[in-house]
Amino acid sequence: MSRSNLGQWKLGSATHAAQRAATLIATLLIESHDVATARALTQGILQEFGESNPVLDAEDIADLRQAAQEIYAVFAAPNMAAAVAHINALLVRYACAPRLTDHDHSPWHLHIDPNDNGPWRTWFAASSAMALAILASEKQRPPGGLCVSPSCGRPFVNLGQGGGRRYCSPRCATRERVASHRRKKG
Repeated sequence: MSRSNLGQWKLGSATHAAQRAATLIATLLIESHDVATARALTQGILQEFGESNPVLDAEDIADLRQAAQEIYAVFAAPNMAAAVAHINALLVRYACAPRLTDHDHSPWHLHIDPNDNGPWRTWFAASSAMALAILASEKQRPPGGLCVSPSCGRPFVNLGQGGGRRYCSPRCATRERVASHRRKKG
């Protein structure tokens, strides 16, 4: 069971890990899946984001759902101070001193979870918290949010300039604009 790295902890790799967190949260919490479907989807997402051959069981899915719930609080935070408080709590609970590793014949990379083959929950929470912390410090605003579309609520990573996003995708934004227009006309 190997865990990918974020390479050097910098904005690009932090963005990648934050996107992974948002995608996993949506899959594990927002969408309604039985354990077998959640397992297959989660393994696919992990592979898509660079994990080689992730093997998860029902207990792993339950643990990842717990971590996703904790990370979700960062995306749901109403302001920077609340987001930072949640990020810091995750770092205290899951992260340890950074260390370099080359486990499983991978190139040297940084880990902040306690060991190379620890629980998925710990790895997911620690790496997501670090990524979200980097984005918050780089952008000086909450690193993400939740889609305001009543039919969605998915988390998204906020990387843009300006006032920040309200929707997880252009599709949700368009759907809400059309619905608003129809309500005004009708």
